[in-house]
Amino acid sequence: MDFDDTPELAEFRSEARAFLDENAELRRGDERDWSRNGAATDEEVAADYRQRCRDWQRLLARSGWAGITWPAAFGGRGGTPAQQMIFNQELARYDATSGFISAAQALVGPTLMRHGTPEQQERYLGPLLSGDEWWCQLFSEPGAGSDLAALATRAELSEGTGPDGSDEWVVNGQKVWTSNAQYADFGILVARSDPMLPKHRGLTFFILDMRSAGIEVRPLVQAQGVAHFNEVFLSDVRIPAENVVGEVGDGWTVTRTTLRSESSMISGAGQATPFSAVLDLARRHGAADDPRVRQRLARVYTDELILRWMGWRTQTAVMQGRYELALHGSLLKNFFTRAFRERVGLALDVQGPEGALWADAEGDGFWQYQAINQFASRIGGGTDEVHRNNLGEQVLGLPREPSSDREVPWNESVRS
Repeated sequence: MDFDDTPELAEFRSEARAFLDENAELRRGDERDWSRNGAATDEEVAADYRQRCRDWQRLLARSGWAGITWPAAFGGRGGTPAQQMIFNQELARYDATSGFISAAQALVGPTLMRHGTPEQQERYLGPLLSGDEWWCQLFSEPGAGSDLAALATRAELSEGTGPDGSDEWVVNGQKVWTSNAQYADFGILVARSDPMLPKHRGLTFFILDMRSAGIEVRPLVQAQGVAHFNEVFLSDVRIPAENVVGEVGDGWTVTRTTLRSESSMISGAGQATPFSAVLDLARRHGAADDPRVRQRLARVYTDELILRWMGWRTQTAVMQGRYELALHGSLLKNFFTRAFRERVGLALDVQGPEGALWADAEGDGFWQYQAINQFASRIGGGTDEVHRNNLGEQVLGLPREPSSDREVPWNESVRS
């Protein structure tokens, strides 16, 4: 693989760098960088971080740098995956980020572009791209675990009960591990609309206004002291019928689009902990000349290059409609989590005894936070084990894991 830019891409890189030079400062790799404050346990600092993320995304949108690969018809730049990758490479050098906004765009944008109605696309894609509206994903449930299709949240049609006599759906149930639900304006929700069908065929996909009556969000405080995840309780929540995405009962098809985007999105994370940050840490601690550390630094650097190539290949294949050339999302996701584990492990080892501290460690325990946060990455978007099963069955052609309820009506299946 040739990583050198073509003349056209070199020109694009120069343009991106000029924009970033004008609008952001270079990362310093320590606590002075606001873009690493997504890990902040101080609510005032965390709130400032969220506002800065919103402001940065709005600047990108105003300047024509938001949604580089989004079609121009949806407000994007209409560029190529290679251009998006180049912009991300350059951005990684600067103290700027859109934070969770970019994750929500990766989940919601492709789903609405592919399955949404023209009215839904016109209403939601613009504010999503500009960062004016935040989104969350309401998929996981306590009783479904990694078997998402076994979810139990119910959606029942209520005809003619809307404010103007239109149809509504009434939703009851519970979701969990919902990232940033406490800040979201809207959510994408999958619920069971027909319990008489097998689990994959009785689902419907919705757009949910998070300000609707009957929604209770309970933050889940994690080991790091932050509440990134939430429980969300839905009690007689009413959703207009016009907020159905795709066809009623075909929600699993829509959900799979989101899940494919989620695996790729997670594998592209880690902007706050790039190789350059680990290298700077090693230099500050006088460890960069240690042969053993240098060997591990080489591995971190190599992993970063491999992830870059994997992302480039997959994004290019998807944009060209040549899905057979795209790398499986499970491969991307699991490679990322392994690389993340290696990266943060090296950072703690470089710190020596200080690595065993928490808030008293360098940068208010930034790397300690990341070390614990790796486990969320290995669970979120499907566990490592689930993705290994996917690779075995869908890539290697191994026999499917035994399942006794795949064709059984959901209401007759055994559930936890």
